[in-house]
Amino acid sequence: MTRTMIQVGTGGMGNVWCRHILPPEVANGTVEVVAAVDVQEAALVNAREGLGLRPEQCYTDIERAFSKHPADFCTVVVPPKFHESVVDAALRHGMDILSEKPIADTLDGSCRIAAKVARAGAKMGVTMSHRFDQDKETLRQELRSARTGELDYLVGRFVDDCRAYGAWGAFRHDIIDPLMIEGAVHHLDILADLAGARCDTLYAQTWNPRWGEFAGDSQGLVLMHFENGTRATYEGATTSAVQLNGWSEEYVRAECEHATLVMDHRRVERLAPAPGQKRTKVREGAGEEIPLQERDGWAHRWLVQQFVAWLDGGPAMATNVEDNLQSVALIFAAIESSRTGQPIAVQAFLAAAKERAAAQV
Repeated sequence: MTRTMIQVGTGGMGNVWCRHILPPEVANGTVEVVAAVDVQEAALVNAREGLGLRPEQCYTDIERAFSKHPADFCTVVVPPKFHESVVDAALRHGMDILSEKPIADTLDGSCRIAAKVARAGAKMGVTMSHRFDQDKETLRQELRSARTGELDYLVGRFVDDCRAYGAWGAFRHDIIDPLMIEGAVHHLDILADLAGARCDTLYAQTWNPRWGEFAGDSQGLVLMHFENGTRATYEGATTSAVQLNGWSEEYVRAECEHATLVMDHRRVERLAPAPGQKRTKVREGAGEEIPLQERDGWAHRWLVQQFVAWLDGGPAMATNVEDNLQSVALIFAAIESSRTGQPIAVQAFLAAAKERAAAQV
């Protein structure tokens, strides 16, 4: 069943939605885009050119767009501090919601949104696109295979050179905690998904070196312990001298009972001991290459497909707003840990935020 939708946000990442993410899903009948909204009129050209919308389907006023074009759902592709106002408008008009990450720019705001969606009986998903990319899915499947055995710990790395102002999009250089809010929101989510359990304890240090042209912390080290006993470490850097593992080319190493799995620059390999040998020395890059999984559409496209299947009566998507609070809690726990110098009990930290949000809704 083709679902009707309104695209909210057509500049920046919204341009990617208009020109690359949605057109294939329109062509295959998954969605029909009936209107688009952006506060910058010039950005609406992306909806007209990318989605073929007529001028009368493009708006700078969200209430007019929602009133004139009833739809099954809307997207939220605007800066995180504006997410809650778009969600409020969508719920007033009886729409479900598919939002870019993070849910909001604060943990309390994220919990308020989840509470409002639940109270309205609506459905809301979050596009954790990196988790649902081809290399991550390939790693996930190999990690869950019987021949790999039990997972012990994970190592994640994202290292890039975005130190010059504007190299990572100007708004990221202007916000507080850009690494956590805009980068680690994906990377910690990936590690938690691979761990297969909720995080119970997290300790982090974040900072900005003198050569980083950021208003907030652009570097970070995070240590996590999960409820099933798995551990993970994360290195995040956006002011490195060079790019080692940039966007969509992240590094993850999984140390397991029978093998070491490595994902690096979109290649997944399995390093295992030689039969009959007590010790085996293997260099990364010389292991068994795991063929990448195949499907029609990855990342955002796959999440759009999952969301529409959910609306059609299928199972809730894994990144539904309530479950995604676990991922949001990780980044705000890391921020809190860095500021206080103390480890954070993540589930208690999230429960307190939910309680505050319940009192505000």
